[in-house]
Amino acid sequence: MTGVKVLELGTLIAGPFCSRMLAEFGADVIKIESPGGGDPIRQWRVLKDGTSLWWSVQARNKKSITLNMKDPGGQEIAKRLALDADIIIENYRPGVMEKWNLGYEILRAENPATIMVRLSGYGQTGPMKDLPGFGAIAESMGGMRYVSGHPDRPPVRIGISIGDSVAALHGALGAMMALRHRDATGGRWNGKTGEQCSAGQGQMVDVALYEAVFNMMESLVPEYDHAGVVRERTGGALPGIVPSNTYTTQDGQNIVIAGNGDAIFKRLMQAIGRGDMADDPQLARNDGRVPRTAEIDGAIQAWCDTQTIDDALAALQQADVPVGKIYSVRDMMNDPQFVARGMFEQHAFADGTPIKLPAITPKLSETPGETKWLGPALGEHNDEVLRALGYDDAHIAQLRAEKII
Repeated sequence: MTGVKVLELGTLIAGPFCSRMLAEFGADVIKIESPGGGDPIRQWRVLKDGTSLWWSVQARNKKSITLNMKDPGGQEIAKRLALDADIIIENYRPGVMEKWNLGYEILRAENPATIMVRLSGYGQTGPMKDLPGFGAIAESMGGMRYVSGHPDRPPVRIGISIGDSVAALHGALGAMMALRHRDATGGRWNGKTGEQCSAGQGQMVDVALYEAVFNMMESLVPEYDHAGVVRERTGGALPGIVPSNTYTTQDGQNIVIAGNGDAIFKRLMQAIGRGDMADDPQLARNDGRVPRTAEIDGAIQAWCDTQTIDDALAALQQADVPVGKIYSVRDMMNDPQFVARGMFEQHAFADGTPIKLPAITPKLSETPGETKWLGPALGEHNDEVLRALGYDDAHIAQLRAEKII
């Protein structure tokens, strides 16, 4: 993505993760932060010297500038950057960008090639658009929380901000599709000169967090509409696809076994010493196995009761049955598959302290992503970015004195 300019106006997770992916693959990302303290994620979870370790990943390869967006001077600088950008990514409530004179219609009137990715709880339209909507609410409204957990207990959350992250992925995909359309219809606009290089057509990418989660919910809608089926919580099992569940081994470890393919089921039953079930014609297909789910799961659990995690993994891998231990981060960082695939990058903070980061995915053969620098200090690139816009040192000093930057 070398040569693609991205402007990020957003905080925390959805918008910044969206632009992070573009930055990892070479886009020139400028992140606007508040001069007072910057993105709140700088202080989230585990800190080093007052800054989140998460920040080193979430903001890698980005340039940080500070702008007081309540000041017309800050808004004017942001607008100049927006008009020069290929993609603008924002995740404020609908109406905030308009209040700052940075709404999509405003920018498009001056630059028809504008691509704006807008991530919000409920989208830019509808009766709920003005309500605050975080990822946790999106997971609830989008259906994910309802099906997560055990049937006899309240719904649980996945241990990460999955709603925000799924929305960010939708935003990045939408940005790429919009960029492809713009290039196919003519090209880009030169925000510095105000000249139209060609008639490329931009567009708005409207991502609602709850809709991004809803998009992941598989067959939920047609099953309810046609058959009146409401998918419920089923713990570690995958409902209606048998066997696919979580089991406990003799040494108290958790193991996921997915033997739901017809041929795989036969190999699984043979591997655990249940040839009778492997040869049972009623169990030959998934629709015959579903009514006997408890019996099948009981047989697998009985076998797991006699196996250590290592023995169970070895036996089922030998039988070509999909199986996996449930990994903690400690397991990941010591696993030969993770290591062989280069899934950890070694870096260092400014003071020389070493730090590992997750490697960049997906892996592209010709244009792979890379980490050029860790998350920047607040306003680290103020002078660089403003000089590129034509501001001289005296003007930059004046902006500081006026607390615009």
